This record gives sequence, C-alpha cells and structure tokens, in this order.
Amino acid sequence: MAGRVHSRQLAFALPHAESLTRDNFLEGPANAPGLALIDSWPEWPGRTVMLVGPEGSGKSHLAAIWAEQAGARSTGAHALTSADVPAALATGALVLEDLSPAAFDERALFHLLNLAREEQAFVLITARVAPSALEIELRDLRSRLRALPVISLQPPDDGLFRALIVKYCADRQLAVDEAVVGFLATRIERSYAAARQAVEHLDREALRLGRPVTRSFVAEVLRNAAESMP
Repeated sequence: MAGRVHSRQLAFALPHAESLTRDNFLEGPANAPGLALIDSWPEWPGRTVMLVGPEGSGKSHLAAIWAEQAGARSTGAHALTSADVPAALATGALVLEDLSPAAFDERALFHLLNLAREEQAFVLITARVAPSALEIELRDLRSRLRALPVISLQPPDDGLFRALIVKYCADRQLAVDEAVVGFLATRIERSYAAARQAVEHLDREALRLGRPVTRSFVAEVLRNAAESMP
C-alpha cells in the first residue's frame, strides 16, 4: 500500500531515564492539588494521604519529590508483607506505590496503617482509583481507607498535554518542532498514557527507519498504525 512504512534497520528498545526532581515536574491545573499537597508537607490534612490519578499523571514523580523532602522509604503495595511493615516505617515516612484492586495483602496494609498511626509516621499512598473502588474484605481496613484524605489528579488540559509531548520527546532526545507537537496533540487521545505511548512509538519508528520526526512522518506513522488495527 502506498505510503506504508517498510523496515530498514533493527531498532533496539533502550531504557530512557526520566528525572523525577521538582524542577522537572510539569505543572498545570490538572496536577495542582497534588503539587500543593507535596509543597504543604508536613501540614497535611492527615498523616496518611492517598494520591489518586490515571496512569502517567505524575503520581510517582510527586511521590519521589516528597520522598526526597521527607526522607521517606518507598515500596510497592503489591510487595508489602506484615513482616516488612516495621522496617518500611523506620524513617517515619513511607511511599506506598500503586495500591491496585486485589493486588495487595490486606492484613499487611492494615498493620501498616495501624503502626503508622501509633508511631505518628507519614504515609503517601498512590493509586489509580479511589478507596471506594477497591474491593476489600477486611471491614476495618475498608473503613480506614475510605476515611483517608484523597488528593486527585485530573486528565491533562491542552497546555499540559502539549508540554508532556515535548518532555517525552526530550527524554528520548527526539528533535521536534511546534508543528509536530500540535499535529500529534490533536490526533491522539488526550491522556497521559496516550502521550507517552505515542512518543515511544514514534521514537521506535524513527530509529528503525533512520528518519527525522517531521509532521509528515508523524502523519504517516499514525496512519499506518490505524490501518494495522483490526
């Protein structure tokens, strides 16, 4: 088919490190409540707070900023066990990342919340869904989670969405101009995950074909991707 992109060379998926400092955090109305929470520490609405938002919305970035400020340790909710709890709270501050439905030990989390309260430790829990959306068998844990202060991050507005595309391109050392950014921003779903995935795909194709990321190249790649969908 005319215009179809053909393979010319192998492309290797290399890791792209993202800086999680305060200076590199992209601010906008969508994430302002989360940033305000981090900046207001230790004057939080409660010592344990949930930070909720869609994939890629900056929860881990905000948590990393706070961990640096508070000397917090960090662990994944799926990996937490009851035996880990005392060590996890050893510094008096903890980031519990990605509390996902049916992907954590309820008794371990309940133990964590109880010990954090006893020791007056700070805990920042990140999740994609609010506590009310979690199916929890332990009644006391369900009640405890639903009583926590929840700070929500929203989908990106137009300005933040375009800034995200620029950032993801810069992270991958992709040279793009305003025409490319504007064209891409109006042709993909306006979400954090979609922006990241689109830039990753463009990077792979540009590397594979040895071509610059121009407006026409982006149009070609998006068209071919759409045609390949079932």
